Amino acid sequence: MILFLMLSSGLLALAVSLILYNQVHWHMVAIALMVAAVAAPVFVAILLYLVRHLDAALFYLKDSARQETLLNENLQENIRQLNFEIEERKKAFQAKRRAIDELRKEISERKKTQIELEEQSLLMKSIVDSSPDLFYYRDETGRFASCNKMFEQLIGKTSAELIGHYPSEIYSPDVAPAAILTDHEVSVNQAELTLDVEYTTPQGQVMWFEMRKVPFFDRQSRYIGLLGFGRDITSRKLAEQALERAYQDKGKFIATLSHELRTPLNGIVGLTRRLLQTGLTDEQRSWSNTIFSSAETLGNIFNDIIDLDKIDRQDLDIACQSVDLAQFIGDIANFAELICQQKGLQFKLQQVGDFQVFAKLDPTRVRQVLWNLLNNAVKFTAKGTVSLYCEFVADAEPCNLIFMVSDTGIGIAPQEQTRIFDMYYKSSDGRRLSIVGSGIGLSVSKALTEAMGGQISLQSQLNQGSSFSVHLPTELMAEPVQVAAVSCPSLTILLVEDVPLNAEIASNLLEQRGHLVIHAETGEDALALLETEDDIDLVLLDMQLPDMTGDQIARFMKEEPHLAQIPIVVLSANVRKAEQQLAGIQIAGSLAKPINTTNLDQVLAQLFSPSMVRSVQTVVTTPQDTVLDINTLQDYLQSLGKNSVKRSIQLFQQVLPGYINKMLETATQQDLTEFQEAAHKLKGAASSVGLLWVQQQAKQLEQEEQPNWQSIERQLIEFHLTIERHLAALHEYVEQY
Repeated sequence: MILFLMLSSGLLALAVSLILYNQVHWHMVAIALMVAAVAAPVFVAILLYLVRHLDAALFYLKDSARQETLLNENLQENIRQLNFEIEERKKAFQAKRRAIDELRKEISERKKTQIELEEQSLLMKSIVDSSPDLFYYRDETGRFASCNKMFEQLIGKTSAELIGHYPSEIYSPDVAPAAILTDHEVSVNQAELTLDVEYTTPQGQVMWFEMRKVPFFDRQSRYIGLLGFGRDITSRKLAEQALERAYQDKGKFIATLSHELRTPLNGIVGLTRRLLQTGLTDEQRSWSNTIFSSAETLGNIFNDIIDLDKIDRQDLDIACQSVDLAQFIGDIANFAELICQQKGLQFKLQQVGDFQVFAKLDPTRVRQVLWNLLNNAVKFTAKGTVSLYCEFVADAEPCNLIFMVSDTGIGIAPQEQTRIFDMYYKSSDGRRLSIVGSGIGLSVSKALTEAMGGQISLQSQLNQGSSFSVHLPTELMAEPVQVAAVSCPSLTILLVEDVPLNAEIASNLLEQRGHLVIHAETGEDALALLETEDDIDLVLLDMQLPDMTGDQIARFMKEEPHLAQIPIVVLSANVRKAEQQLAGIQIAGSLAKPINTTNLDQVLAQLFSPSMVRSVQTVVTTPQDTVLDINTLQDYLQSLGKNSVKRSIQLFQQVLPGYINKMLETATQQDLTEFQEAAHKLKGAASSVGLLWVQQQAKQLEQEEQPNWQSIERQLIEFHLTIERHLAALHEYVEQY
């Protein structure tokens, strides 16, 4: 570097010398070289110093640039971050504003909804309060939580006095047990319950309500309370009670009328039957047959009257048995031929099919229908023919029995045919009006036919005659087992009968069979003879006497130890009603008046013949047998019919809460006498519908001398729930019968 500087200085001095002096001055060059030699190291040192500092400055600048770059990058990153945060804050702010707007909107909607709910709640409360039906709500603890004005008025307390209290604190002691029982049943079964409730207001007014109690659940299906609705049915109940009394009065009137009319009729039938057994001329026998036929016809009219009452009460029963069709049709034909001969008409019988069979029929009802149709055919036919067409179709399932009663009489106008089967309908045809009729025969015939599952129809043309067709379903049956005649020893029989003619006929029938008859016309005479006569073997008891009823005499006999073993056989024109009156009293049998000699012989043989074999069946107890009295139910179903048994069960269900409530009430009051009386009534009601277990439990409660009053309420509630289960089993058994 120094040499370079010295060379450079020499060359520069040489160049300057040449330029200035146009010649070379070497001294200038030497000076320049000396100066350069001296100054060069300094210059080099300065230059090195400057280079070093410049290098440091350059490094500093580069480092600063790098730092600046990093700082710039960080700054850019911070700016981006800041911009991002700004954007996010903007978004958050916007979201916050939207949330605030939504919140304001929701608050506004909630306020609006709250106002609407308050208005709806006020409207609903106004509607509920203005409703004539009562309403209340009880929470899961059993306390009242809400009610309407009708409930407040009925109880006589405000809602403030009701809410938060238990029924036992609100209701009177005679009402509280029933409410507690039914509410408990709703909460246990978690199913709604509807029942009729009798309530006496604080003012003493008796009201009836149709109460509907409904369980209330939350969203998790958890039981949280009970809703009660009650509709005032007082007017309906009073009307039902009045109607029931009217039905009872009507039934009593018809029964009395039937008894009073049958009294002379029984005498006519009985004496005519005895007269026909004596030696008569042909003319006398014809007259006697006419008397007998007329009496039978009059008896059919009585049957129509009684059946009319049964139809009105929906209590018509059908009792089917195995019937010899050939003999049955022969009897009908004999009757038809007899009444046709009396009017000078020709009778024709046509049979299609094999009638030498036994079929399942109710012979009494079928005979009643055909007699009505044949009597009408004869009544409205002045001359010509009355025909009976019979057809038995055995190749169908079920078999069909077809009867057709045709005549050549005055016929029925087309406009009359649609109403000819109406009750009490009288034709507007003057020709038919001139013939006296009750207007119930065809209506009863139609009801009887339909009750037997059949149909009745009509075809008629004016002045050419009419044809009534009866189609009945049936089935083939085995021939009934014939019971061999059995001997019966001589008996001393007390006959309690207030009508002398009936008593004479019955006495003659009994004396013909070698029995000694003691006659009593009044209940007082009968009781006196029972006390004084020691060798009475049997009592034939009429149900209607001048001074007392037959059931009073029967109850007296069963309460006296020395008379309780004497068999009682009831005499009545309405056997079924007589047996109902004697419910709870064990009787040996019953006979319909007029007395049928075959039935009389059979009853006496069953009671007193030493050769009568009584079969004893071994009974296998099943779970159902422990719940239901199967024998009683089968007897009721066969004799009364399924519909009648169903109505009895429905009646038991209606009176059951009353019995339980009465027992709860008397248990609360610890009144043993009233408690046992209520249990006794429940026992009798249960036995009447075949609830064996209920009957037995009620009997145990009746015989309880020192009940545990503290636990009896819970016991009765469980008893009631068990009865409901047994009722379900009873319904199932009856439906499957």
